[in-house]
Amino acid sequence: MTTTTPTPRNRNRNRLVIAAVTAVTAAALAAGAGYWWQDRDKLSQASAEDCRLAQRIITEAGEISTGSVPDAEKWWRETGDERRAQMEDGYLGAKISRYEGWAVETARKSPEAPSAKDVEKLQDEARGHCSDSGVTLTMPPLGS
Repeated sequence: MTTTTPTPRNRNRNRLVIAAVTAVTAAALAAGAGYWWQDRDKLSQASAEDCRLAQRIITEAGEISTGSVPDAEKWWRETGDERRAQMEDGYLGAKISRYEGWAVETARKSPEAPSAKDVEKLQDEARGHCSDSGVTLTMPPLGS
């Protein structure tokens, strides 16, 4: 069995290949980390269909908030079932669920009913989930 001693030229070529592979790997890791860093605080983006459903529920909630309590509670159960079955973006769904509950609390004339400022803050949060869908959510103050 014959062993060959690597020549300085072969060693330099091997080092160059290892350095190139290391540089490519480091660049890929840096790019991935940069993408993650930019994307980590971004809100989920709901589909246009989810956002249209959300707006329909919001509109109904405004009407329900000034109606009778039994009607509001029935609407809340039915709408919640529909939202959970059809809306794919759970983060948007959570915002809409809060507005649904506030509509019922407003119909009950509860002290837990939200202020106009609370509704405006929720609207801003919900709009963030629909910013790429082309649908602008509008949440009117409840009970008006």
